[in-house]
Amino acid sequence: MSHPGILYPRLTIVGCGLIGSSVARAAREHGVVGEIVICDASAAARERIEALKLGDRVTGDVADAVEGADLVIFATPVLAVGDAARAAAHAFKPGCTLSDVGSVKAAVSEALWLAAPAGVFVIPGHPIAGTEQSGPDAGFAELFENRWTILTPREIDDPAYAEAIARLGAFWRALGAQVEIMDEKHHDLVLAVTSHLPHLIAYNIVGTAADLEEVTQAEVMKYSAGGFRDFTRIAASDPTMWRDIFIANKDAVLEILGRFTEDLQALSRAIRWGEADKLHELFTRTREIRRGIIAAGQESVEPNFGRDRGKH
Repeated sequence: MSHPGILYPRLTIVGCGLIGSSVARAAREHGVVGEIVICDASAAARERIEALKLGDRVTGDVADAVEGADLVIFATPVLAVGDAARAAAHAFKPGCTLSDVGSVKAAVSEALWLAAPAGVFVIPGHPIAGTEQSGPDAGFAELFENRWTILTPREIDDPAYAEAIARLGAFWRALGAQVEIMDEKHHDLVLAVTSHLPHLIAYNIVGTAADLEEVTQAEVMKYSAGGFRDFTRIAASDPTMWRDIFIANKDAVLEILGRFTEDLQALSRAIRWGEADKLHELFTRTREIRRGIIAAGQESVEPNFGRDRGKH
């Protein structure tokens, strides 16, 4: 990969959990920003951010953090993005780019566009990468390598906006990501299928297991097979982040959940009536999807996790 040099003299990251801290680490490692300013509302998080030397400056004041920034990335839970952007609106530098890393785009995009003053470029984004870990210590510079980052700009006939989109795309590619431009509503439907519904199922099945009176919690832990362990890993994800995702993307999630419920009922009938051919056909088709995910190099980031923790 060719080295693009400094793309943004000053980067501000608002919210420094897994994704925010990984952006800071990766941007520093790949030399695509000059100064890094990090804002976090938590005093304990700010203490860790300073100890890890993730930023050149750390603050709890979002307006102070964004002043003079060329790129502002909001890495808070999605329902907090609008409040943070409104609080900082008077301090955005003309010509700066506002983006985010949230798993929901339509609601976040609307919030950013409403908060942004004239002359500021809004380009929502979503790096499809992560682990179930959270907090400033959880990030690592390689998180985005060979992963997709989706950008959802609006269709505006403005050369300066087009240049800002190209620049942000170059930033994410420098961090190792592949970049895709997508309509924000289509993004939310795709992610409802590929991420939001699987998390909802994981939260529900782990909760169901915990509620079974005939099975003790100790037995659930002791006899967890591979499938259930995978569900518990997903269900360990940050509860605030996922609460916000389901509220912000409720229309798409409910649409996909309805389809899933219908398919689940059909599967239940096949099991009840011993329709082995139907079961075999479904399991064969789904196995091919798994093989396609592996072939595309999108199966897991876990082998790298932790290797870069604490570095910057």
